Order: sequence, then structure tokens, then C-alpha cells
Amino acid sequence: MPVIFKGLPLLSISSFYFRARPALTMGPIPLCLLLPVTVLATVVIAEEATVDDEYTWPQWKVPLVRNRRTVPLSSPKFSAQPQLELTGTCGIECQRRLPAPSQDDLEQFLSYETIYENGTRTLTSVSVQGEVTALSGNSSSRSRYKREVYGTDTRFTISDKQFSTKYPFSTSVKISTGCSGVLVSPKHVLTAAHCIHDGKDYLNGAQKLRVGVLKEKSRKSRSRRSAESEKPSFRWTRVKQTQVPKGWFKGVSDGVAADYDYAVLELKKAQKVKHMDLGVISSVKKLPAGRIHFSGFDDDRPGNLVYRFCSISEESNDLLYQYCDAKPGSSGSGVYIRLKEPGKKKWKRKIIAVFSGHQWVDVNGNGMQQDYNVAVRITPLKYAQICHWIKGDSSECQVA
Repeated sequence: MPVIFKGLPLLSISSFYFRARPALTMGPIPLCLLLPVTVLATVVIAEEATVDDEYTWPQWKVPLVRNRRTVPLSSPKFSAQPQLELTGTCGIECQRRLPAPSQDDLEQFLSYETIYENGTRTLTSVSVQGEVTALSGNSSSRSRYKREVYGTDTRFTISDKQFSTKYPFSTSVKISTGCSGVLVSPKHVLTAAHCIHDGKDYLNGAQKLRVGVLKEKSRKSRSRRSAESEKPSFRWTRVKQTQVPKGWFKGVSDGVAADYDYAVLELKKAQKVKHMDLGVISSVKKLPAGRIHFSGFDDDRPGNLVYRFCSISEESNDLLYQYCDAKPGSSGSGVYIRLKEPGKKKWKRKIIAVFSGHQWVDVNGNGMQQDYNVAVRITPLKYAQICHWIKGDSSECQVA
């Protein structure tokens, strides 16, 4: 019996990732055709090499982000309330009119606060060493979609424990402040900064922050008569510390705050779940498939993991506008794509962005706002910073 995801057979889900090649048969070839066929084969091989390159993860040399100085700060008030959606952020159109940030600007934006489980916090200033490579951006489509859900809802509820607790869905986690996140190491979760901090203060639930990892219910707790027994439960883990880039704070980066809507949570206990690595891609729209994927815990489907995939509407160096249907609760999800590993035939999923959520963005600088579903891209510089937070040694983060 096929497993159904919200009315969709499992085979249909699998077809998003795997494409079967049709079987070809060939009879005897006349000698006079061998030369043309040989030439054609050479052309086909060259074309296949090009296609393979398009489907291969690029390798990036990333700059080094090194700590300069760490100073203690006063404890925060933890007075901020969760935000269902962000407003007034400077979007792609708005950012096109901004000057390129200087080296000093980048070092200020990438300086970061660390908030610890006991309520104390520190500020760490950083230095950026090496060439800062910009991604290709400002690619757009004239068609624009609005709202959190665009027409027919194309989200899939992954309610069966056989799939929600298996990779890649198992990398999705629930944040106790009401957001989602993704495991990027056994002890680290990547999420959106606004799930922790509203730009002025930390959320009132950030001091006792917890992360829920999906787990299968034990046989003893299952009820044969109840369909609810098939839903996965959460294994909750306390957060040891959280790091948020200073660029997210109001009054620091102003117009580019949306670019820094990401944070990393370090868990007190390592999780025995496969995590997903970070990746950097120059342009999503130029990929042969051009689709992104992510899973999160949307508020309108409580207790369930929700998966979706979609195309990109517009992209800049730091942001993605995309068509994925989403609701509050999915903010902080890891946006990923699937490409081949360099020199191998193996395909691998990597996180290329953090889903920031439904936002009202400033499109022309005069206060006019437009709503989009927005994701923050992993650039080489952000990769360097996040990798440094995870590994603790920036020298291990020189190639993405």
C-alpha cells in the first residue's frame, strides 16, 4: 500500500528527486553511419559534461572571519514578543539603491552577540580577511506573487513517522519560541534571528530556549486505536548559547537588517540525527531545475512537519523572493537544494538559505511596501561566520 502525503502518493514525492531514464534499444548500424554517430556521440558527451557541471556543487574559497575581542554586556530584559511577520524591512528593490558596504561595515555587521543560558551575554568584534566574493544577484521575474499562500495550497504534511523522522525531514527542528530551524551539526541549529531577537531586545522565551527534535513514539506509548499515535513526538533539548550577528540589530545595519536574519543555537546535548551541511550557490534561478525545498512546523498544522518546494521569483546577493506556500511557524527553516558532489556521482542536499518568512518590504524607498515570502541566502561571508560559530576555528572554514 502506498504511503500518502496529504493525498499525494509517495511515488510522486520521490519523483521530485529522482528521474528515471527511458530504456533505449539499438539495432545494427550501417558502416556509412558510424562516423556521423561517432561525431554525434562526442557532442553528446560534451553536452552531458556541461549538464553535470550545472548539477554539481561549486567550490568556493571563502574569507576568514576571526574574533578580535570579546567584552561582557549587561543582561538583556527579554521583553520582546514574537513577530508573526516582519514589516518595513529593506527588500531587494530597496537595497539596489544602497552603496556597497565597506570592509569596516562588514566587520561591524558580522560582529555578534552571544547569549548564554544563564541570561548573561557578550559582544565579540571580528575581522574579515581575504576576498569577499559577491553572488550573482538582481535576477528577477516580472510575475509577482503575494501572501503566505499563493492560490492552491501546495504544502505537503509529512505526518507519517516513517518519513518525518528520516533524512532530510529529520533535520527540521522546532524552536520553543514558535519557529523552526535546521540541524547543521549534531549540536548546532540554524534559524532566523527574529525568532530570538526582535532587533531591539531578546524575546521573552529566549532565556530558557529549547529545541525539539523529532522522534518516534515508543511502542509502550502507542495506542492501536488512535491515529494520533502515528504522529512523531519531540525530544526537547536546552540551548547552551545563541549567537546573533550585530547586523540584525536596529540602528546598526538599518537598510540591510533583513540580510542578517539568521542565528545559530548551540545545544547542550549532541543529537543522534544526521544533520545537513551548508552550501553556497551563485544563482538559484540559473540552475537547471531552479527549485528550492524546505520543511518546517507551520502554525496552521500543529504537531505536523510541513514540506514544500517551489521556484524563485527574484534574487539578490543576500535575499531570495520565492513562491513557496508558508505560514507562521515555518520561519527559520533551512532552505536547501540537491546537487552532485564535485568529482562524484553522489547527490547531496545542502542548505543555501534561511527562510525568514512573510515580510512587508520597502520596495522603492518612499514607504511603499510589498509583501513577499523571503529567505536569507548563505553567502561566502555568511558561510565563513556560521562555520566559525559551529567549528570554533575559522581555519577549518576556508572552502564552502
